[in-house]
Amino acid sequence: MMELLKIKDLKKHFHSGGGLLRKGYSVKAVDGVSLSLNKGETLGLVGESGCGKSTLGRTLLKLFEPTAGKIYFEGKDITSLSVKDMRVLRQDMQIVFQDPTESLNARHTVGMIIEEPFVIHNIGTASERKVWVKELLVKVGLSESAAERYPHEFSGGQKQRIGIARAIALKPKLLVCDESVSALDVSVQAQIINLLLALQQELQLSLIFIAHDLSVVKHISDRVAVMYLGKIVETGPTANVYTQPSHPYTQALLSAIPIPNPRLRNQTRIMLEGELPSPINPPQGCRFHTRCRYATDKCQANQPIEVNISANHSVACHYPLDVAPSKINKIEVLITD
Repeated sequence: MMELLKIKDLKKHFHSGGGLLRKGYSVKAVDGVSLSLNKGETLGLVGESGCGKSTLGRTLLKLFEPTAGKIYFEGKDITSLSVKDMRVLRQDMQIVFQDPTESLNARHTVGMIIEEPFVIHNIGTASERKVWVKELLVKVGLSESAAERYPHEFSGGQKQRIGIARAIALKPKLLVCDESVSALDVSVQAQIINLLLALQQELQLSLIFIAHDLSVVKHISDRVAVMYLGKIVETGPTANVYTQPSHPYTQALLSAIPIPNPRLRNQTRIMLEGELPSPINPPQGCRFHTRCRYATDKCQANQPIEVNISANHSVACHYPLDVAPSKINKIEVLITD
């Protein structure tokens, strides 16, 4: 496969200026992330709320300017591109936001919203754009008449379809889905996921799918990256990560998936002690050591480096866990569709 996107040691810190009576501080939302995405591939990005998933998605699209690191798109370093140059590149890089209500302009008709990308990039005539808008609406499962209506007239799932139609209007190569189904009912989630999968095949899209629902991520992703407090702790093919999780945090996340069999619930649930540390002052050494039941003095003192434990499966841990067959079977029960 050809590589579409690569980020190397990417950082995004939000700084708060100090005042006369208070000291400034820095929130290390993304703190040294390296990832790659191949053409036509779906990468699932998972982790707890506040771990930096959404910030990472927006930073690699340069909706947030990176603090440090490099972003490569189709082999080209785009880290320092100007706003003008990035506007041209936006045709190839789009995002579907979490809240479909907030991401759609309530004062514009659906037709105006979907037509906007063509207007911004000066593509087509007015009559051509109207035809394209109707085609896009049909493609995402809505009627052509929806173009004359306003966002408040639609349900949450329908609004998300409108957001997807706008995102794919210019036939991008990369689509970042930022918690794009988390606000929807389960049945609607399935419809949106199936729509994204169909569009990916038709348009040859590469997806970065950000979510906290591991069942959804398993269904749609080719590879999974697990994020904790601004850093990636484990990456690998979906099947490997879900059946042989090697980082204690990944194991805890998988154990939190609801189990239909009540007799297995107490056996498989891994309870993490303590609160998620603050990204303002993250722990020294391994950032997970304050909540890890396997932590040693080495974990507290030294930051782990990423090591390969099998083909394309890597983990940032001093003591990668070997999963016993009995535990693997239990985890497979957890993630059975």
